Amino acid sequence: MTEIFDLAASNLVSPIILSFALGLLAALARSDLTIPEAVAKGMSIYLLFAIGFKGGAAVAANGIDATLLLAVGAGLILSFGLPLLAFGLLKIMTGMDRIDAAAVAAHYGSISIVTFVAATSVLEGRMISSEGYMVAVAAAMEAPAILSALWLVARGSGAGTKMESGLLREILLNGSIVLLVGAFFIGAVTGEKGLAEIAPFIVTPFKGVLCLFLLDMGLIAGRGLRNVRGSIGPGAIAFAVVMPLISSVIGLALGVAIGLSLGGIVLLMVLSASASYIAVPAAMRVALPQAKPSIYLTLSLGVTFPFNLTLGIPLYLAVAQSVTGG
Repeated sequence: MTEIFDLAASNLVSPIILSFALGLLAALARSDLTIPEAVAKGMSIYLLFAIGFKGGAAVAANGIDATLLLAVGAGLILSFGLPLLAFGLLKIMTGMDRIDAAAVAAHYGSISIVTFVAATSVLEGRMISSEGYMVAVAAAMEAPAILSALWLVARGSGAGTKMESGLLREILLNGSIVLLVGAFFIGAVTGEKGLAEIAPFIVTPFKGVLCLFLLDMGLIAGRGLRNVRGSIGPGAIAFAVVMPLISSVIGLALGVAIGLSLGGIVLLMVLSASASYIAVPAAMRVALPQAKPSIYLTLSLGVTFPFNLTLGIPLYLAVAQSVTGG
């Protein structure tokens, strides 16, 4: 146990984590530090394209096998099933009504691509390889959780959901999904040759851009925590920490059963433990307008995201190493 927390502590002292901490502390201290919205949007586009392209190139180099299909299938199962677990925990730990609990649960079945990118950087820094197709698993886990949340509401006491005919299309054509999957296929088609051609753009500057992006995410998370202080109970805060720990264990079990490498297991644990704050909130505004964004955004972005970034990722890595002997 001491080794696990030593590893977690050592990972806290990194440019990526410290950049996020700077933004968080600056926001809590009410600094006027800001990142222009256009710049933040550009950085998110860059990161999604880079991670997708590199993942596709890795698949081109290694080929498609049964493990890839099993990993994508596991991702779909997790995204459909984790909201059901989250919903049950929320009903036990909090006094949330059905609609708010379902909306929060959807966030914990989907994924945070930024947490995924941060985890890949941690693995690269420790020279731990992972399956490139985990990017495809991440893309597959974006949408199913939303459908599970809508089912949870629909089976309740007549609480309506706004199931417009274009909702599924909007979910699947969400910009982050389109860019991630599109870049993945470009990388898969062009392979290592294509990666070599643009490596100075998507490899060398990657971590520097990630640091600036996480500085902005820290600012956003800090403002959210500052604005809703006192409006969310201790049970909900506890859920936002307990749920990723439980989910990561489920991801660990599936990763070991599938036969993923150490890096692949860690990434599946991170995907299982993360919570969406981009795709799912956009869908909830359409499908469950009654749900309170102040609750689901604060828990996913203000609590779970910083927990995973500072303590969760190194903890999941240490646990996976102890289980696999890696």
